[in-house]
Amino acid sequence: MSFNSEFVIRRTSRRANFLSKINALLDWKKLSAIIHKHYSKGHSKEGRPSYDGLLLFKMCLLQTWYSLSDYQVEDYVNENLSAMMFCGLELEDEVPDHSVISRFRSELSKKG
Repeated sequence: MSFNSEFVIRRTSRRANFLSKINALLDWKKLSAIIHKHYSKGHSKEGRPSYDGLLLFKMCLLQTWYSLSDYQVEDYVNENLSAMMFCGLELEDEVPDHSVISRFRSELSKKG
């Protein structure tokens, strides 16, 4: 089932509308290019590709907007369809855990 299904679109809330509008307003491709200049990873020790920097950045935005900790944003994205859609995730996708988010933020902070 894709998030673009009519069911999900009909079940909207103020938060869902806000996130949908942000997604429509921002040029994520340009922002992604900036992020990738400063954050690019290869594969994990197990050989899995790393999480996309834009996904991690969007999770950091959710943290800021809703005053969430690293643990809370991980749970929020796992449990909230609007947040998943905002981050570009599908139901079957793995959500980055709190430690990944923390390392991402730390790395970008170090690079200014």
